[in-house]
Amino acid sequence: MAQADELLDLIGDIYHAALDASRWPDVVGRAGRFVGGQVASIFSKSPIAGGGDVLCQSGIDPHYCRLYFEKYVKLDPATTGQYFAEVGQPIAVSDLMPQDELRESRFYQEWAAPQGMVDFISTVIDKSATTAALFGVFRFEQDGLADDAARMRMQLIAPHIRRAVLVGRLIDLKSAEAQAFGAALERMTVGVGLVDRLGRLVHANAAARALLEAGDPLFTRDGRVAVRDGRSDQALQDLITRCAAGDAALGTGGSAMLMTAQDGTHHIAHVLPLTSHARRAVGRMVEATAAIFVRNAALEPPQAPELIAKAYRLTPAELRVLLGIVDVGGVPEVADLLGVAETTIKTHLRRVFTKTGAARQADLVKLTAGFALPVSA
Repeated sequence: MAQADELLDLIGDIYHAALDASRWPDVVGRAGRFVGGQVASIFSKSPIAGGGDVLCQSGIDPHYCRLYFEKYVKLDPATTGQYFAEVGQPIAVSDLMPQDELRESRFYQEWAAPQGMVDFISTVIDKSATTAALFGVFRFEQDGLADDAARMRMQLIAPHIRRAVLVGRLIDLKSAEAQAFGAALERMTVGVGLVDRLGRLVHANAAARALLEAGDPLFTRDGRVAVRDGRSDQALQDLITRCAAGDAALGTGGSAMLMTAQDGTHHIAHVLPLTSHARRAVGRMVEATAAIFVRNAALEPPQAPELIAKAYRLTPAELRVLLGIVDVGGVPEVADLLGVAETTIKTHLRRVFTKTGAARQADLVKLTAGFALPVSA
């Protein structure tokens, strides 16, 4: 009866916080203690771009909080699994990976262990294409790993926290997504340029800026993106003009064209309209009507790891090893990058080989190349 009364009082205060934002820190702390931990937070983070933001917290050391988003969010082995979790589904780090594997990771040794943390149970509040917002409760040594009682209590309050958060607009995933969008562009090896209906460059990521500065095959002329070869330039300008009409003109997948640099190397430009359906939001961020993706006509690393994971039913740990092999190249290097033993990497790699049908590491590189297009319909 006491627990039922506590739950009813907590739910009432959760909805009060939707109307009075100043109540959130106290409510989040009480919710965390109800679930079974002394520290709790509502925050957002991106598995693609890294980074994130604390929206409301109770009991978190500011130093470690800052360290997490500046450095360790990219090393957190639970990030991918948390992002893939269904909205409202309680999930603990101990559900995603064995404790001995977690304790071997740099993330645990350098960030979690110094604070005495042993587990973290969370639920997704909302999710966008690049960002997830979560309510989470940290478990310390005295609390032990998340158990069935913690999961049950999280399930009891998670729907109410989600509704109150969304009603109270504590989070704005559009803003978070815009930040993650910009960060993701900078991390891409594919050159990405956003242009208006006249072909004027509105935004370019680092890879695109390098291409434009080199001036071959792309360059800027009076602020407009152009191609050195006259015929290719005419084709590009035509595609940009047609993007103003949206999917009706170019189709949902946009259109691609081949460009040749003076040294004979080939580049592929993929032009995608930003004026229709869900892509309008991206266009409004920077007042662009088209995105131009440019890459060398060679294998590129995948830009949609979640598609690979779903296609081959890879666990988050297996996906990290696959991407590590593609990006870094060898078991020792991947083990050092992830801060785990080489035997752990080899175990996951064997499972990746089994699930994908690949026989060698080189086969994994070829496999991921099929996911290299940076756009989807």
